[in-house]
Amino acid sequence: MRPTLAGGSQLTQDDKRRPTEPPPLSAEPALRAAVDEWVGWLAHERRYSAHTLDGYRRDIAAFLRFLTAYNGYPPGLAELAAIKLMDLRAWLAQRQVDGLSRASTARALAALRGLYRRLERRGLVHNGAIGVVRTPRLPRNIPKALAEDEARDVVEAVGDAKTAPWVAKRDTAMFVLLYGCGLRIGEALALDRQQAPRGDAITVTGKGNKQRLVPVLPAVATAIAEYLAACPHPPTPESPLFVGVRGGRLQAGVVQRRMRELRRELGLAESATPHALRHSFATHLLANGGDLRTIQELLGHTSLSTTQRYTAVDSGRLAAVYRDAHPRARLRDD
Repeated sequence: MRPTLAGGSQLTQDDKRRPTEPPPLSAEPALRAAVDEWVGWLAHERRYSAHTLDGYRRDIAAFLRFLTAYNGYPPGLAELAAIKLMDLRAWLAQRQVDGLSRASTARALAALRGLYRRLERRGLVHNGAIGVVRTPRLPRNIPKALAEDEARDVVEAVGDAKTAPWVAKRDTAMFVLLYGCGLRIGEALALDRQQAPRGDAITVTGKGNKQRLVPVLPAVATAIAEYLAACPHPPTPESPLFVGVRGGRLQAGVVQRRMRELRRELGLAESATPHALRHSFATHLLANGGDLRTIQELLGHTSLSTTQRYTAVDSGRLAAVYRDAHPRARLRDD
């Protein structure tokens, strides 16, 4: 599943190629300064991630390039204030001609709306047209979870790699944490040594810098304790919880590569990724009687509708319950 940006947008295929430097803004100096101020505000006040800020800035840069070509000159604050609904529709139509996905366009609209809101609060621009444009309807993605036996096989096999014993224990602790607590891989990798579970819960910092308390199963706490006892790198309170072979913070690519190896060893589908362990956590909780509100809190979802996607994954179990429990279903079998 693609990583989610702040505000519910997603990284798409259109985001794969990224130059290291931010793109230049084709605009008058006052508008360039306003965009820079907005990005800085998102970074320091709203605590958006660097990747989200990069994506938003590129979306705005692309929009300003369109306006430059559309009008024949670089836009300024006055041009943003004068934009009409037909101009915005022309921009959306051009994105479709360029082959950009609906998810990418939805994110670009979110960025543009955010910029307009900031400019209006600062008294620089007012324009009601941006609020009238409809966001493209996105396909409903159904989370791809592992079956319970597949998830069990993954956490049992991850430590069998022919590598240093402490590395095997580290990988086991990571995968057990992802599946046992439903963490995003970025949340797990961001944990520091001082945050290692010492009781029956762990504090996790998720999207938007929001913290949540997640219960820790004894199996998770044991796996992490065994890894820390075997880890050769001397601990400090500021040390990352999960470290690479050289002692720095473990990178997501290492975890993803280990999951690719497990896919080949266990014959799992391509959808079996580290993030699929989070989906499996939620799906298996729901299948065993967990309620959506509790699962929403454990996952750190802002909206219940995001958590409700897991009911579609569990439709097979619901059908089985119907067949076993509904009187008319039993009558047909008789």
